[in-house]
Amino acid sequence: MGRRGIVVLSILVLLATALFAGCQAPPVGSAEWHFERAYRLAGAGRFHEAIAEYTNAINIDPGMARAYVNRGAAFASSGQYDQTIADCTKAIELDPDLILAYNNRATAYSSQEQYDLAIADCNKAIELDPDLTAAYINRAYAHNGNEQYDLAIADCTRAIALDPDLAQAYLHRGLAYKGQLNRAEAISDFLRFLKLNNDPQLDKRARELIKEVSE
Repeated sequence: MGRRGIVVLSILVLLATALFAGCQAPPVGSAEWHFERAYRLAGAGRFHEAIAEYTNAINIDPGMARAYVNRGAAFASSGQYDQTIADCTKAIELDPDLILAYNNRATAYSSQEQYDLAIADCNKAIELDPDLTAAYINRAYAHNGNEQYDLAIADCTRAIALDPDLAQAYLHRGLAYKGQLNRAEAISDFLRFLKLNNDPQLDKRARELIKEVSE
């Protein structure tokens, strides 16, 4: 598993962040009703069904920006990044201050190695919310893609200052240190990631990275 496997974690975290249900039960068959059904389906990992329900919500209420954001996140879960970009772009047209639309679109752009576009979206997300750790992680990923390791380290360090237990920040900062051939710092961050992470596949990838740096 290469860089693609690392970015998938970011997408799933953003999906969990993007989903939110209403406090009261909406009328059956309403846009909000379909939205909440989609929310539950996505939370259970049933992304194709969630996409269908978000589409139902959008058909009833074409101005529901958050339905586009969440449908885009569901598309991302299966690697359909063009659809993610299209949905986030539509959400931004409807609500230019919708932070997660920029953040999720940045993740999709990075998945397509369109790093400059990803950085621009992260910049906007951070402008709207300077404490959004996911945006710093996404921007660090893009900076690593552009081999701008100093900038990636700065973004991850900022994310760690906001949340010292943010596993992804250590992973991406470790990758930046690896790019700089700073073995000691890279291994230290990968080990910290292993302590905080609970994804077996990414644990395996981190151990592979430690082996690569140590050789």
